[in-house]
Amino acid sequence: MLRLWQKECISSAISHYRNGQCHFLAQATPGAGKTRMAAYLARELIDSDMIDLVICFSPSKAVALDIQRTFSDVLDCTYDGSVATLGCSMTYQSMQYLHQDFWKMIARRRVLCVFDEIHHCGGSMDTETNRWGQSLVHDVQHAALYTLALTGMPWRSDNLPISLLSYSDPEGRVICNYQYSLKQAVNDGVCRRPNIVLLENDKISLFIDDETEHFCSINALLENSDAHYSCVLNNDDALNTIIKLAVNKLEVIRQTSVKAGGLIVASSILHAQKIIRILEHKFNQSCVLVSYKDKDSNKLIEEFKQSSKEWIVSIGMISEGTDIPRLQVCCHLSNIRTELYFRQVLGRILRTTKDVNQDAWLFTFAEANLVRFAEQIEIDIPESCSTIKVFNDGEYAECNHENYLGVSNDTEVSRMGEHNYVIDWENQIDVATSYNNETKTASSTMTLGNYYTRVINAFVYS
Repeated sequence: MLRLWQKECISSAISHYRNGQCHFLAQATPGAGKTRMAAYLARELIDSDMIDLVICFSPSKAVALDIQRTFSDVLDCTYDGSVATLGCSMTYQSMQYLHQDFWKMIARRRVLCVFDEIHHCGGSMDTETNRWGQSLVHDVQHAALYTLALTGMPWRSDNLPISLLSYSDPEGRVICNYQYSLKQAVNDGVCRRPNIVLLENDKISLFIDDETEHFCSINALLENSDAHYSCVLNNDDALNTIIKLAVNKLEVIRQTSVKAGGLIVASSILHAQKIIRILEHKFNQSCVLVSYKDKDSNKLIEEFKQSSKEWIVSIGMISEGTDIPRLQVCCHLSNIRTELYFRQVLGRILRTTKDVNQDAWLFTFAEANLVRFAEQIEIDIPESCSTIKVFNDGEYAECNHENYLGVSNDTEVSRMGEHNYVIDWENQIDVATSYNNETKTASSTMTLGNYYTRVINAFVYS
């Protein structure tokens, strides 16, 4: 059964193509079912004798494999590019190796090209392009009869326009042919409602040589010292605290959804290995590590998807597109702090399942940009992304804990006491650890004291 939005989008796209328009952009929130919509659209175009073949491009092998399975099921064929099939699924990386005969073949047939996460392809005829955008600009749009661009977030963080898309003038906003927002998806029960936990600390001490500096927030530290965000990410005490909160939340969810899993996005392989040790040795969790250096990363992801293991720890492998519906808890512990990446990570836990518990929880530190992104999660295309920007480190250093001490309709606040004892919003937990709570650099040592949490419950209205 197709969802209402999928039916509407398919109808809109077919009318669009029949009216002589070649390019169609569908923006739908991560987890809404864009791939299945595209497969059924392709089937209707084939059944209506409007196309002969459909070829899909996507940003990773794992996503390309998911697309192949979906299209194979919907089109009732192997969908692997072999003789008598109706097309194939490949990665954007492979585009640069395609022979010109491939594009000539497309030009001779009536082909629909589907571009998943089109924002990976940057540039146009009038601008500099990245490698994948260059193929779209110079090859695909001249060869394909129709193109379908799919994205959950129609902006890039390098200021390049997205290939094949149209922009309003002079505002520079993407013009979508069909749009399905996260708010609509949550209201329709298509996506889980996100809950975002921001972890703050109000007693940070930085020892540099023989001097000690004190800071009353993470942003005060980052703004008024030489410390980097990685110092927080690698601090044993901070890492243990945020992982403990996430582990507790997953344990609660697994009481009713026994196969529910969690994702931790790490900043490096060493960081991921450290997280794995904490999960296994401190909290007795089952987990798997996947990174771009693993030759069998796709196999590991597939095995985790079908297993009941609690955690998968990733370095840039599961930020977007990868379909693991049983993921319901996530820790954003990456050094990458752009709104695009934040929403990609959050999207991994928003896909619904048939389980009773459909909670979705993301944990991260209260760094200025991450706080802003969390506060803007209800805005489908934030104002900050109407013209694409790269967010640098935090933009404020005031010691104002008003948002962390006051309770409003969309904010739940808890105080975390000293001496490594945490008072959770549900119960008191002891996170005293044998790990060193100091982060050392070449000339400094950092310790942290009191913790606070701010919980942003999105799409909850009084």
